Amino acid sequence: MNNFAKLVAFVIALYVLQTSFFPLMAYHGISPNFMLLLTVSFAFLRGMEQGTFMGFLTGLLTDLATGTFFGIHAFTYLLMGNLCGRFANRVYKDQFFWPVFASLGVTALNYFILALLMVLLGYRFNPISNVQVTLLPMLIYQLAFAYPVHYLTYKLDKNISTNETN
Repeated sequence: MNNFAKLVAFVIALYVLQTSFFPLMAYHGISPNFMLLLTVSFAFLRGMEQGTFMGFLTGLLTDLATGTFFGIHAFTYLLMGNLCGRFANRVYKDQFFWPVFASLGVTALNYFILALLMVLLGYRFNPISNVQVTLLPMLIYQLAFAYPVHYLTYKLDKNISTNETN
Protein backbone atom coordinates (compact mmCIF):
# COMPACT_ATOMS: atom_id res chain seq x y z
CA MET A 1 0.00 0.00 0.00
CA ASN A 2 1.45 3.36 -0.96
CA ASN A 3 1.84 6.30 1.40
CA PHE A 4 -1.18 8.24 0.16
CA ALA A 5 -3.46 5.22 0.54
CA LYS A 6 -2.24 4.67 4.11
CA LEU A 7 -2.96 8.28 4.99
CA VAL A 8 -6.41 8.19 3.38
CA ALA A 9 -7.25 4.93 5.18
CA PHE A 10 -6.18 6.44 8.50
CA VAL A 11 -8.26 9.60 7.97
CA ILE A 12 -11.29 7.53 6.94
CA ALA A 13 -10.91 5.24 9.95
CA LEU A 14 -10.84 8.21 12.33
CA TYR A 15 -13.75 9.80 10.49
CA VAL A 16 -15.84 6.65 10.77
CA LEU A 17 -15.05 6.37 14.48
CA GLN A 18 -15.95 10.03 15.05
CA THR A 19 -19.20 9.95 13.10
CA SER A 20 -20.58 6.50 13.82
CA PHE A 21 -19.20 4.93 16.98
CA PHE A 22 -18.43 7.74 19.42
CA PRO A 23 -21.75 9.60 19.06
CA LEU A 24 -23.30 6.55 20.72
CA MET A 25 -21.25 7.38 23.84
CA ALA A 26 -21.68 11.15 23.64
CA TYR A 27 -22.20 13.24 26.75
CA HIS A 28 -24.94 15.83 26.10
CA GLY A 29 -24.21 15.53 22.40
CA ILE A 30 -20.47 16.09 22.85
CA SER A 31 -18.05 13.45 21.57
CA PRO A 32 -14.33 13.45 20.71
CA ASN A 33 -13.26 15.44 17.67
CA PHE A 34 -10.74 13.17 15.97
CA MET A 35 -10.54 15.36 12.88
CA LEU A 36 -9.28 18.30 14.93
CA LEU A 37 -6.84 16.07 16.82
CA LEU A 38 -5.56 14.67 13.53
CA THR A 39 -5.12 18.18 12.15
CA VAL A 40 -3.11 19.27 15.19
CA SER A 41 -0.89 16.17 15.18
CA PHE A 42 -0.34 16.20 11.44
CA ALA A 43 0.52 19.91 11.47
CA PHE A 44 3.07 19.46 14.27
CA LEU A 45 4.66 16.53 12.42
CA ARG A 46 4.54 17.77 8.82
CA GLY A 47 4.62 21.57 8.97
CA MET A 48 2.47 24.52 8.07
CA GLU A 49 1.60 23.75 4.44
CA GLN A 50 0.62 20.13 4.93
CA GLY A 51 -1.06 20.94 8.27
CA THR A 52 -3.14 23.65 6.61
CA PHE A 53 -4.15 21.28 3.81
CA MET A 54 -5.02 18.51 6.28
CA GLY A 55 -7.06 21.01 8.31
CA PHE A 56 -9.00 22.00 5.22
CA LEU A 57 -9.73 18.39 4.26
CA THR A 58 -10.70 17.24 7.74
CA GLY A 59 -12.81 20.38 8.13
CA LEU A 60 -14.69 19.53 4.94
CA LEU A 61 -15.31 16.02 6.27
CA THR A 62 -16.59 17.50 9.52
CA ASP A 63 -18.85 19.87 7.60
CA LEU A 64 -20.30 16.91 5.72
CA ALA A 65 -20.98 15.06 8.97
CA THR A 66 -22.44 17.90 11.02
CA GLY A 67 -24.80 19.52 8.56
CA THR A 68 -24.09 23.03 9.82
CA PHE A 69 -22.99 25.90 7.62
CA PHE A 70 -20.88 24.31 4.91
CA GLY A 71 -17.29 25.49 5.06
CA ILE A 72 -17.28 26.79 8.62
CA HIS A 73 -15.28 23.86 10.00
CA ALA A 74 -13.06 23.81 6.92
CA PHE A 75 -12.18 27.43 7.63
CA THR A 76 -11.50 26.98 11.36
CA TYR A 77 -9.57 23.71 10.95
CA LEU A 78 -7.52 25.33 8.19
CA LEU A 79 -6.62 28.09 10.65
CA MET A 80 -5.76 25.56 13.37
CA GLY A 81 -3.59 23.51 11.01
CA ASN A 82 -1.78 26.64 9.92
CA LEU A 83 -1.26 27.81 13.50
CA CYS A 84 0.09 24.46 14.71
CA GLY A 85 2.16 24.00 11.58
CA ARG A 86 4.00 27.24 12.31
CA PHE A 87 5.40 25.62 15.45
CA ALA A 88 6.39 22.35 13.74
CA ASN A 89 10.08 23.22 13.48
CA ARG A 90 10.17 24.29 17.15
CA VAL A 91 8.76 21.03 18.51
CA TYR A 92 10.88 17.91 18.73
CA LYS A 93 9.06 15.25 16.69
CA ASP A 94 9.48 12.47 19.28
CA GLN A 95 8.10 14.62 22.10
CA PHE A 96 4.42 13.96 22.74
CA PHE A 97 3.83 16.52 25.49
CA TRP A 98 3.35 19.66 23.37
CA PRO A 99 1.10 18.28 20.63
CA VAL A 100 -1.13 16.58 23.20
CA PHE A 101 -1.57 19.66 25.37
CA ALA A 102 -1.68 21.98 22.37
CA SER A 103 -4.79 20.10 21.30
CA LEU A 104 -6.53 21.53 24.38
CA GLY A 105 -5.66 25.08 23.41
CA VAL A 106 -6.58 24.46 19.80
CA THR A 107 -9.91 22.95 20.83
CA ALA A 108 -10.72 25.97 23.00
CA LEU A 109 -9.63 28.39 20.27
CA ASN A 110 -11.66 26.50 17.67
CA TYR A 111 -14.70 26.60 19.98
CA PHE A 112 -14.42 30.37 20.51
CA ILE A 113 -13.92 31.07 16.80
CA LEU A 114 -17.01 29.01 15.98
CA ALA A 115 -18.95 30.79 18.75
CA LEU A 116 -17.86 34.16 17.39
CA LEU A 117 -18.92 33.18 13.88
CA MET A 118 -22.31 32.03 15.19
CA VAL A 119 -22.81 35.34 17.01
CA LEU A 120 -21.83 37.23 13.85
CA LEU A 121 -24.40 35.16 11.94
CA GLY A 122 -27.08 36.33 14.37
CA TYR A 123 -27.47 33.34 16.68
CA ARG A 124 -27.85 34.04 20.39
CA PHE A 125 -26.74 31.81 23.25
CA ASN A 126 -25.65 32.08 26.85
CA PRO A 127 -21.83 31.96 26.71
CA ILE A 128 -21.28 30.98 30.37
CA SER A 129 -23.76 28.12 30.26
CA ASN A 130 -22.53 27.00 26.85
CA VAL A 131 -18.91 26.89 28.05
CA GLN A 132 -19.87 24.72 31.01
CA VAL A 133 -22.10 22.38 29.04
CA THR A 134 -20.12 22.19 25.79
CA LEU A 135 -16.50 23.27 26.13
CA LEU A 136 -15.54 21.52 29.37
CA PRO A 137 -16.70 18.02 28.28
CA MET A 138 -15.11 18.65 24.89
CA LEU A 139 -11.76 19.45 26.53
CA ILE A 140 -11.95 16.30 28.66
CA TYR A 141 -12.64 14.16 25.59
CA GLN A 142 -9.83 15.83 23.66
CA LEU A 143 -7.38 15.29 26.50
CA ALA A 144 -8.36 11.64 26.76
CA PHE A 145 -7.95 10.94 23.04
CA ALA A 146 -5.13 13.34 22.11
CA TYR A 147 -2.33 10.93 23.00
CA PRO A 148 -3.69 7.88 21.13
CA VAL A 149 -4.43 9.92 18.00
CA HIS A 150 -1.05 11.66 18.10
CA TYR A 151 0.75 8.36 18.70
CA LEU A 152 -0.97 6.73 15.72
CA THR A 153 -0.33 9.79 13.57
CA TYR A 154 3.32 9.79 14.63
CA LYS A 155 3.70 6.08 13.74
CA LEU A 156 2.03 6.64 10.38
CA ASP A 157 4.22 9.68 9.68
CA LYS A 158 7.33 7.74 10.62
CA ASN A 159 6.28 4.88 8.32
CA ILE A 160 5.58 7.30 5.48
CA SER A 161 8.89 9.12 6.04
CA THR A 162 10.90 5.89 5.91
CA ASN A 163 9.09 4.81 2.75
CA GLU A 164 9.79 8.21 1.13
CA THR A 165 13.52 7.94 1.80
CA ASN A 166 13.76 4.37 0.42
